[in-house]
Amino acid sequence: MLRHFDSLDFPRPTRDALGLRFGQVSTLLDQGNVPDAARLFDTIRRDYESWSALVDLRFAQDTTSPAARADRDYADALTPHVTAHEVALKRRLLEYPDPTAVAQVVTPHTLELWQTDITTFDPRIADALEEEARLSGEYTTLLASARVEIDGTHVNLSGLAPYAESTDRATRHAAERARWAFFEQNATRLDTLFDQMVRLRHGMAETLGYDSYIPLAYRRMRRVDYGPADVARFRDEVHEHVVPLVHDILRKRCETMGWDVLYSWDEPLIDPKGNPRPAGDHDVLLARAQTMFDRMGGDLGGFFGRMRDGGYLDLVNRPGKAGGGFCTSFPTVGMPFIFANFNGTQHDINVFTHEMGHAYQNWKSRGLPAVDLLWPTMDGAEINSMALEFLTWPHIDLMVEAGQGDRFRQMHLISSLSFLPYGVCVDHFQTEIYANPHMTPAERHATWKRLEQRYLPWRNYGGLSHPAMGGRWQAQGHIYRSPFYYIDYALALCCAMQFWIRSRTDMDGALQAYVALCAQGGAQPFTRLVRSAGLKSPFQPGTLADVVRTARDILNA
Repeated sequence: MLRHFDSLDFPRPTRDALGLRFGQVSTLLDQGNVPDAARLFDTIRRDYESWSALVDLRFAQDTTSPAARADRDYADALTPHVTAHEVALKRRLLEYPDPTAVAQVVTPHTLELWQTDITTFDPRIADALEEEARLSGEYTTLLASARVEIDGTHVNLSGLAPYAESTDRATRHAAERARWAFFEQNATRLDTLFDQMVRLRHGMAETLGYDSYIPLAYRRMRRVDYGPADVARFRDEVHEHVVPLVHDILRKRCETMGWDVLYSWDEPLIDPKGNPRPAGDHDVLLARAQTMFDRMGGDLGGFFGRMRDGGYLDLVNRPGKAGGGFCTSFPTVGMPFIFANFNGTQHDINVFTHEMGHAYQNWKSRGLPAVDLLWPTMDGAEINSMALEFLTWPHIDLMVEAGQGDRFRQMHLISSLSFLPYGVCVDHFQTEIYANPHMTPAERHATWKRLEQRYLPWRNYGGLSHPAMGGRWQAQGHIYRSPFYYIDYALALCCAMQFWIRSRTDMDGALQAYVALCAQGGAQPFTRLVRSAGLKSPFQPGTLADVVRTARDILNA
């Protein structure tokens, strides 16, 4: 029977108790009992990840809670010690005298992942990892504390979204001013935080024998089948094929609206008639979503009903709640959890279908034999999420106001294309930052400004001084909290749009391939997952150009 989310309460682990449990794994290996050692090792990790995920979620749900923050700090201090035990046991299994015995109970890809993992940790960086987690929490808390005034009311940063998409240009401008006023007021603190993070990460890389943080970051992301050179070529393809298309789309929008200049606060208004809005509030959307997933067939509807009835959704925006959206899971329960901040805009639909893709994948792969395989690496995981955004298109009319389905689909396609230049800009920025870790804050801002002019040449901030001087990146939480986790979205989008293209002529086939991909979880690395789904790798010359060509034809751009 499914446990209700409110009943979840995992035992709080201690360093001593964990040491004893991991020690039992070593004892079993000493006795030559590899199957039981591997099973116990996996069980301990599932237990710890379930507890840790719940701690992180509780903190995100209320960053103002002293108890939630204390639990998060405790977990941040404990995790490096757990990692040390895990790495030691992974190394021991990789070097076990009888590799055949290990291969019988551990999959080849799991061993491939472990080969990467053991190069990312050493006890000498344990304190640095704890400090990195603390700084990440400080960034989350700072942004969650924002209370900005607009139209006579106070909202958090997520609450600005309806104003940012208003059909009234002055309102959009006011929202952009309010947003960047917060970042300008906290610019020094944000610069200091990031400077500490960069130096900390560079120091960890040097300790582990790397020339820079970049190769360490790729290994921490468990990328075993491509490297920075492949990503650099992909960025160039986005610059060649996508940037001109998006520029044309924005130029036409400017003409349609009769604007002399397109400002940054105009870009969120994708539909000249006003961005399509959700069909209703939280409760309406959940009821409509149930109908949508039921109509899609298979087990999507039944799974969503389990999430809803089991309390595995937190979608309402509120003060003190961390911004953004994510999906997490509890391996010992076998159920994922969706976290979001509904704000009454089309973003509610996008983030919901996106995170539902993550959740469905995790649920489909919950029976895989190792905790390492329950999720793909993030590049693969984002295919699952972004593909579902497109595969819900035939039924998306349920989720928007009456008569706005076609407009929503067009807006979604345009916003997806528009994301690609920004996504690669974030990645290029991080690459330059960590290749030159001793940049001053001013030099980092200048770097962003230069790269923004390359990938988003239309961007005009008007009189908004902070973003105009290169401060836009400070609002992108991934840059602070999850370095190099952003190109994943761009790579995955290239694959997700291939699902969309297939669905236009063979929806049943596209859905079957999608379900099969989700069921694989992380059983293979990114490029092999892509190939198994009948998709072309984003790194294959011409793949992105073909996707863009189809999108351009449909948009008549």
